[in-house]
Amino acid sequence: MKIGPLWLKLQIACGDALALGPGKVDLLVAITAHGSISAAARALGMSYRRAWLLVDEMNRCFDPPLVETLRGGGSERGARITPTGTDVLEAYREMEREAAMIADRPAYARLRANLRSEPLPPG
Repeated sequence: MKIGPLWLKLQIACGDALALGPGKVDLLVAITAHGSISAAARALGMSYRRAWLLVDEMNRCFDPPLVETLRGGGSERGARITPTGTDVLEAYREMEREAAMIADRPAYARLRANLRSEPLPPG
């Protein structure tokens, strides 16, 4: 979440894996909106393989999994977020709102005061 020139990136680790972060949250939202991993990937401008790897990593990090795939024909195929996925997504959004309150803290102001608007060119 961007807060002026200083922004926070909320990431949740699971061992050495990244269980959840802004990109995976965007993917969960897109899967909810589009009902499939491939349609969500297209909407986000990523390959199906990349989306599938992100879903797989999330599912390996959470118990029960966040996304379930639906096999078969007709309208009952594709993917959807599980109740756990919905809960995790809501918890992440709540954590984002709480993290945004850091902008009112003195430490944030001190960091912002010393942060360049752009990095210096490489030496």
